[in-house]
Amino acid sequence: MRQPGPDHPITISRNLNRVRVTFGGKVIADTTKALTLKEASYPSVQYIPRADVDMTQLHRTQHSTHCPYKGDASYFSIGSGAGRGENAVWSYETPYSAVTQIAGYLAFYPNRVDAIEEMETQP
Repeated sequence: MRQPGPDHPITISRNLNRVRVTFGGKVIADTTKALTLKEASYPSVQYIPRADVDMTQLHRTQHSTHCPYKGDASYFSIGSGAGRGENAVWSYETPYSAVTQIAGYLAFYPNRVDAIEEMETQP
């Protein structure tokens, strides 16, 4: 396990915008409670609470990956899982202590869904 630091920073903040994920013309996720994770020089990732994801559209797969900073990620496919929907969603169900805020949240690969949109919410 590695700790985030100056050489590999990780920050997590509440996204004040509404975040909507679509796939196959359907809304898969819609939330005003997303967390934005910024890690080193990687693009920011939106983590969405499971309660705001249509979990009936997702199917857990056997695929997994390991991040030395965040822990083990489990994966889900969207719909039948064929094509770009395969392993399109990941989750750190028991993340390392430095990123515990993302436990119970899901993230989507932008190139495997139709869109991940951010819309300003009304004050």
